[in-house]
Amino acid sequence: MALYSEKVMEHFRNPQNVGSMEDADGVGEVGNAACGDIMKVYLKIEDDIISDVKFETFGCGSAIASSSMATQMIKGKPLREAEQLTNQAVAEALDGLPPHKLHCSVLAQQAVRAAIRDYYESL
Repeated sequence: MALYSEKVMEHFRNPQNVGSMEDADGVGEVGNAACGDIMKVYLKIEDDIISDVKFETFGCGSAIASSSMATQMIKGKPLREAEQLTNQAVAEALDGLPPHKLHCSVLAQQAVRAAIRDYYESL
């Protein structure tokens, strides 16, 4: 059995929504000191809908794949729905992560929530 699913490998090799956003309405940055992964998520909000999302991730393949998948899952969604994103949902959408890499999906969840919180705090 392969260590990583095809979906993880696809999002690692061809991540979606990569980059920064100069005029972001909300920015969330989180990190895990134990593994060194850092994720930054940028949101563009229009009428309480996430109209655009970008990410920058410094980390392993699972961290990049988790960031990519999380951004795909929230793009076009209402903020209230995006706030409900869980690390389990990210991991399931990637067809699973190895147990020692589940923290990457947790970081993706935390980065999205931090960006949404930043947006609300700036209102």
